[in-house]
This record gives sequence, structure tokens and C-alpha cells, in this order.
Amino acid sequence: MKKIILTSIFMCCLNILFAQDRPTRLSQNLGELNIQDTLSGKSSRSTGIKNIKNSKAKIEDYLIISHKNDTTYVDTTLTIQKEYKYNYLRRDNFGLMPFSNLGQTYNTLTYNFQNTLLRPNFGARARHFNYMEIEDINYYRVPTPLTELFFKTAFEQGQLVDSFFTVNTSPQFNFSIAYKGLRSLGNYQHLLTSTGNFRFTTNYLTKNKRYSVRAHMVTQDLLNQENGGLQDGSVVDFESGTEEFLDRSILEVNFENAESVLKGKRFHLEHNYKIIKKKDSLSKNKLSIGHIMSFEDKFFEYDQSSAAISFFGEATKSSSLKDKVTLENFYNQLQLNYSNNIIGDLQFNASHNNYNYGYNKLVVVGNTTITNRLKGDIFSAGGKYLKQFKKFELQGELGLNISGDFDGNFLKARAKFKLNEEVFAQASINHSSKAPNYNMLLNQSVYSNYNWQNNFNNTETQQLAFQVKYKDLADITIDYSTISDYAYFKIDDSSITNENPNPIKPFQTSNSINYLRVKLANEIKYGKFALNNTILYQNVQEDNNVFNVPELTTRNTLYYSTHMFKKAMYLQTGITFNYFTSYYMNAYNPLLAEFYVQTDREFGDFPRLDFFINAKIRQTRIYLKAEHFNAAFTGYNYFSAPNNPYRDFSVRFGVVWNFFL
Repeated sequence: MKKIILTSIFMCCLNILFAQDRPTRLSQNLGELNIQDTLSGKSSRSTGIKNIKNSKAKIEDYLIISHKNDTTYVDTTLTIQKEYKYNYLRRDNFGLMPFSNLGQTYNTLTYNFQNTLLRPNFGARARHFNYMEIEDINYYRVPTPLTELFFKTAFEQGQLVDSFFTVNTSPQFNFSIAYKGLRSLGNYQHLLTSTGNFRFTTNYLTKNKRYSVRAHMVTQDLLNQENGGLQDGSVVDFESGTEEFLDRSILEVNFENAESVLKGKRFHLEHNYKIIKKKDSLSKNKLSIGHIMSFEDKFFEYDQSSAAISFFGEATKSSSLKDKVTLENFYNQLQLNYSNNIIGDLQFNASHNNYNYGYNKLVVVGNTTITNRLKGDIFSAGGKYLKQFKKFELQGELGLNISGDFDGNFLKARAKFKLNEEVFAQASINHSSKAPNYNMLLNQSVYSNYNWQNNFNNTETQQLAFQVKYKDLADITIDYSTISDYAYFKIDDSSITNENPNPIKPFQTSNSINYLRVKLANEIKYGKFALNNTILYQNVQEDNNVFNVPELTTRNTLYYSTHMFKKAMYLQTGITFNYFTSYYMNAYNPLLAEFYVQTDREFGDFPRLDFFINAKIRQTRIYLKAEHFNAAFTGYNYFSAPNNPYRDFSVRFGVVWNFFL
């Protein structure tokens, strides 16, 4: 809690300090950062931000640059999309089912099998929803210091805050600093969450615009108390709706003596030098070299004071149990970039990845010795291509592991057509072959059931996708995927005994899985009223029920928007309806921090209604929401995973506040 308060005070102090030194108007060209001309300072439209001290600054000059160099500018409006993003993840979480406490995991209702990764992922995937990857870090370029403060109430004792500050000390140099912190006690026994994400970014461009560099440092600490969910008897009490059990703290959980933590730090650098620089609009050739270097050190640890044998099975010790797995990953990529007005943009790259995953001991199970480390080097080669021709854009990317212990390859191609600002269409194809996650290949634990070493085949996926969009009236996305050698976790039925009641292990199916998704997003407006819809249909063709998703998922929001008090305040209020059909929802295992397949009971088929009132006063957005207000009268059958209920009715509020100086 002290970290959160001190960080917020520090951000405000920085904001006041840099307000005394206002940078001059910035250059409109960021070179290899590829900022679009349409977002430059050429625009004459006023920001409408009365408290900006630099009258020459335009809202289009406050640039946000993504990992892929897609560029947008700061948006202080109040829209329904802002309502959808006002959550712990700070992004639209459609297709994710949150657990009861803020900062816990999410059950996944839909999957996208488009992939460009050539190596296995770290395990504990259920804990990675709020773990910020390289792709989640943005860079900035601003004419005056910019601050954003985010606050939202949590469940019981605690709150969620996110403080951000960025400044250009000169037109060439920018840095930003941010911290997101959460502490929430939760409504059930032993369910405290405490998380922190610190980010620092910087970017620099020389005056002659030949050399550009950007870098970030991220440290993350995500701690959860674990209780294994409700006991089976308490599930019955929960579903009964008896007034006595509306106090969720009296419901019995499976254990109250465990916690898990995911920690990581990353240092990332990208820089580029132009050998042949484009001099004017008639120049045909550009040549540059680039380098990416990234080092990440992370670990997942599960601690329990005494063994929960009835839940996890036999253990090698009865007290002070600890499982800890680490990963050190060092990545380098060299790039050669060539651009020509006729052939387009080409990139050739070569990469080296050094990995070290595992444990500090060997484990002997029966007559089998399980190794402690998977470590080695992967050498890869790849390329990218981009060509724009009037209203068409062609884009391709490929990669291949040419040396090392892990085979892997991917191919991605996309064609886009933009008729005008209202009509857009694209088609893409993606092929991927990569090894399953590290913890499926190697796992060690003090619990006997959770020790294995596997030689799985690569999981291969092929995806064909189409998208058509017309204004806000229709945004239709269709993708069809085939998955071979799909890897998953499931209870090993052949190993169930009284001593080992829950032996969860990784498996790999030899059958092919066919997966279809059709998604419609649209908004219908009539006067000051609007109906925003997101509807997802999914169909899975496979015989063994190892890949389960709901057939229909929908989110519909009916809302009203208006200006009030002589346009001093902008108001939005409405009701959001969330629903998904029943299906064999995956169960959660806290020891692995993974979801696993279960086919004992279907969950879902319950509505969730939220009522919200949001307002914008100058650059402050105020949010008030009555979440799941229908809980008491539509039945207590709402679960985020087996034995893990969803949230009861609650009222939460918060603000997002921007400062432009």
C-alpha cells in the first residue's frame, strides 16, 4: 500500500517539476519509429484542453507508439470503449471470465491461434493475464509533460491505482515512468491479491535522424493467496442462496495456507541506423540496420505451510512446501532493412535465443530420473515484407529455427483493402509450429503427482481469417483454425487413488481439432441512445472434449449520452448484458497456475447485468458501476471455474485523470 501511495505522490511531483520547463514544438518525423504523417503537428484542430500552457500544442502531438510502431494519440474522450477498458487489465476483456477477486486469474472463453513465437512459453499461464510482455509496452512523444492517474475501488480492503508520467526533455529525447499497483482482500477466505507493475521507457532520435533507439525496463510482482476454491459442500451452500451464506467469508475453502507469486524483470533495447536515408518524396531507396536485445529473468513460486494431501495427493514432505521454477531468457536479433518505392519494404533478420529454464535439483520418480534444467541456444532466421499500393496493403512475415533443441517455424500473410474511411476489409493466413510450454515438458514439485519430463511433438496450427468493416454498423470477423498435436492439462483418470485424488498431468492429443469463430461487433444509434453489441459464435469439431468453449458469447450495452450544465459535463449511463452458453468450463489448479480440462459438469448459462453512470468533466473521467446487480434474483449458479464462484453484486467507482502542462 505504501508503494502505491508514494508512487502516486512521486508522479504528481514530477508533473509539477517539468511544468516549469516546457519543450518547444517537436519535429514531425520520427524516422524509423514510423509515425504517421496524419498524426503530426500539421493539424490545425484545437485540443479543446483549456489547461495546456503551451498554446501551440495540439492533441494530435501527444503520440503513443506501440511495439509494432503503430501510432495513435492521447484520447481524453468518454466512449463506450473506455467503459469496456476500465478494468484491472486496462483493456477490453470480452472473452475473459474474471474470478471473484480483483487481481486473480481469468477463465478464457475464446482463443486465437495466430502465433509468431518460435520457442516455448513460460508456464503458469493463468497468472500471466496482467504480466506485461514486450508487446504491451508503449513509447511516447509529447510536446508538454503528460500525466495520467487511474484509480478504482477493489473488493474489501484495498484499491487499484495506475500512475503514469511522460515528458520530452528535448524534441529528440523522451522518457516515461509508470506504476500499476493493486491490493484487494476479496470476499472469500484467504484470497488476498497484491500486485505491482513498474515500467520505464525511453526513446531517442538524433538530429540528423539517422540513428534511433528505444528501450524499456519492467519489473513485476504478482502475488495471490490461494485457497483451492470452495469445498464441494460449500458449493451446495453457495448455490442455495440461503441468507446465512450470503456472507461469503463463512463458506469453507479447500485450504487456507498457500500463496503463489510470479515475479519478473526485463530489459529491452531496440535501435536502428540508416545507412542510406530517404532525402525527399522522390527518393527510391532506403537501407538501414537494426538490432534488438532483450533479457528477461522470471520465476513462479508456490508456497504452502502444510501439505494439502486431500487436494493435491501425496507429498514428499508434510510442512514448509515450496515449488519454484525459474527462466532466464536472453534474445538478440540483427536486422537488415531495405525499402524501395517499387518493391516495398523488406527485412531480413537473424536471431539468437539463449534460455535456461528449470529447478535446482534432480527428482527420482520410481526408476526415472527427472532432469532439473532445459537450457540451450536457438538460432533463427526470418524476414518481413510490406507493400502499399493505393488502397491495398500486402504484409508478410516468416521465421524458422535453424539450430537448437527446439524446432519451430511460422508464416503469416495479410492483405488489406481500405476503400475509404468507412469501408475496410482484410484477409490473413497464419501457420505455426512450436513446442508446448516449458512446464508441459518439465515440471518438479514436492507433490508426487506433479513431476514429469515429456518429449512432446510440436503443436501445429493453421488459421485463415477474414474481416469486413463498414462504419460502426458492422464489423464482422471470421477465422477458421486447425490444430494438430494440441497439448493440454487434465486429470489422469488411470492414476486416481484414495491417496492421489487429483493427479493432473499434461497430455497431447493426436486428433486434429477444427475451430471456427464468427464475431460481430456493431453499434446502432438513435438520437442520444445507442446499442453496442459484440456477439461471438464458436464451433469446435473434435471427439475427445479436450478443447471446450461456449457456443455463444454476447455482450450488449444500451446506453444514453448527453452534455449537461452548458456542456461542462458529458454523461453516459446505461446497462450492459453479458452472457455465454453452458459448456465444460476449464477448472483451475493453483499449484501449476494452469487451467485444466474437466468434463464432469457444465457451467455458464447465467446473465450478468451491470448498470453504469460515467461522466467527463474537462480531462477527468468519473466511473460508477453497480456490477452484477441481478445476482439476487437470477439464481446463484454463477461460476468463473468449477468451485470458484463469480462476483456477487457490488458497487465500485473510480476516476481517470489527465494533466497536460
